[in-house]
Amino acid sequence: MSAGARLPGTPEPMYKWDISTGLAIAADVWGDPDGPLVILQHGGGQTRHAWKGTGETLGAAGYHAVAIDARGHGDSDWATGGVYGPDAMVKDLKCVIDILGGGKPTLVGASMGGNTSLVAIGEDHIEAAGLVLVDIAPKMEPEGIEKIGNFMGQKPEGFDSLEEVAEAIGNYQPHRTAPKNLQGLAKNVRLAENGKYRWHWDPAFRGQRPDSTVRQERMESCSKNLDVPVLLVRGGLSDVLSEAGAQNFLELCGHSEYVNVTDAGHMVAGDRNDVFANSVVDFLARTMPIA
Repeated sequence: MSAGARLPGTPEPMYKWDISTGLAIAADVWGDPDGPLVILQHGGGQTRHAWKGTGETLGAAGYHAVAIDARGHGDSDWATGGVYGPDAMVKDLKCVIDILGGGKPTLVGASMGGNTSLVAIGEDHIEAAGLVLVDIAPKMEPEGIEKIGNFMGQKPEGFDSLEEVAEAIGNYQPHRTAPKNLQGLAKNVRLAENGKYRWHWDPAFRGQRPDSTVRQERMESCSKNLDVPVLLVRGGLSDVLSEAGAQNFLELCGHSEYVNVTDAGHMVAGDRNDVFANSVVDFLARTMPIA
């Protein structure tokens, strides 16, 4: 199933891999295929397109950057039975790493993608060279999480126009400048049979939110178990990860590094890709240098 037809102008994925979990996973890549592998995983309700600027910067620096659409998002398949928890996404990630030739990638994960990355490394499902967590940690702010849920849950029947889509995004991210060209929104929505514009993700994804206490305990355990270089990047304007939540993670994972992008919100790479991408390149240059 899908949310509807892709709009004209929606970028085609560079790759679409049929993986052993039974799904097709879409991906874009940048840089030298023989360079150190960096896998970029977006947040809930986002797509691989969230990483375009970062991927280009990493590729130019000599890394093999791969951004994937998580199951149920973008151009990847929806999961039968609506299975969208971190365990399923870790299995998808392992399949992607195998397709890319194995090895020890650095995982970069924002929000949901950070949860996946943290479980993958912290529970020893994959062997990695490093981890970059983007505005995600065990201790999150309930109000910010609720705000995301409300944004994703609006207009389940669909929007009447791209102007309505732009208004919804603007209300959620008032600190961003409104787009002048609405065609850029094409990658965020699909056109349903009833003529409505619907978000690209599987609606069943929103029913996968775990108990917050159970999630926090699991993520704390994973954080304590990390034995790779770690960078935590927080958006200084974020209402999802507070400064207290960031400091809590730094205590759990004592060897981790920390960058606070003061004028970015929860979507750090989208708000200040220049600062974010340069911080990641600097981290990688020290932890996974180009040979």
